[in-house]
Amino acid sequence: MEPQLNFEKRKKVLVTGATGFLGGALVRFLSEKGVAVIAHGRNPLSCDNLRANGYSTLEWDLRDPLRDRDRSMLKDVVTIIHAAALSSPFGSKNDFESVNLLGTNVVLNLAKELGVQRFLFISSPSVHFALKDQLNVSEKDPLPRPFNHYAWSKAEAEKLVLGCSNIGPVILRPRGLYGPGDTTLLPRLLTAAKARALPCFRSGIAKIDLTFIDDAIDAICAALAANSSIHKRTYNISGGQALPVREIVERCCAKANIPVRWRTMRLLPALAVAYASEQLSLLQTGKEPEFTRYGLALFAYKQSLNIQAAQSDLGWSPKISFDEGLERTFTEFER
Repeated sequence: MEPQLNFEKRKKVLVTGATGFLGGALVRFLSEKGVAVIAHGRNPLSCDNLRANGYSTLEWDLRDPLRDRDRSMLKDVVTIIHAAALSSPFGSKNDFESVNLLGTNVVLNLAKELGVQRFLFISSPSVHFALKDQLNVSEKDPLPRPFNHYAWSKAEAEKLVLGCSNIGPVILRPRGLYGPGDTTLLPRLLTAAKARALPCFRSGIAKIDLTFIDDAIDAICAALAANSSIHKRTYNISGGQALPVREIVERCCAKANIPVRWRTMRLLPALAVAYASEQLSLLQTGKEPEFTRYGLALFAYKQSLNIQAAQSDLGWSPKISFDEGLERTFTEFER
């Protein structure tokens, strides 16, 4: 059953990162449900597109002071969904700290100033990532040493969020979002498959659970509708179905009419080369190298999330199977 979002007419929801995949889909969904939404972004062109589609839009780089005229439009905000982030397997620590850690702190301070009743932080299961098989990972499992700067920035931002108990903090960690409008996960995969042979590590045993965009939005709405008992808690979100990475790749490529080539490789030497490439890129161009350690590791290990806490506390469960999600995604791509 769909959660009931009972917002008073004058009360508003601020969605940061509304020019991204999840944030944009969330703004559209909440607006269709009659919720008064303020869509935040920092890219002027993307914000112009939001305005052109009739959304109340806050154009603001979180690294800059908030202008007084923008502050006035936020006075009726009672809920903040903080989805804005630098999400990448590669980048400098300063960049991730600036956007994901300091940016989150800026939004938290705004939330305290506005006296919001719920602050929903979109984090990432990357905080749990390590070079080993990890099935049925729980929110209560201890976090490993951060695998990359992105994971570090998200883990540190989570600490900031949970430290602000007076604004109703809740953390969601959705895994591998895909669906119509996805510009990252599946497009990256298809681009790589078209360009080169993909790595086959450890006899192809890698698995992962993905999340269809509609299920992620349902989870967010369930968290918005829940009572204060969920404050200061963290929830894993996924489709609940760990599939072989090889199967995901081959089914996606079949939909896109891209022939898949596999190359059996040894994992540790490949990771060493990827690490060297990352360090060289940081020193020279700053651009993401062709291979990253995180990207390679996705083809090597078994990963899945335990979503029982979200099911019991939020009354949420994923509804979209990978079969249905893939069909809906590529039907939209074809349009």
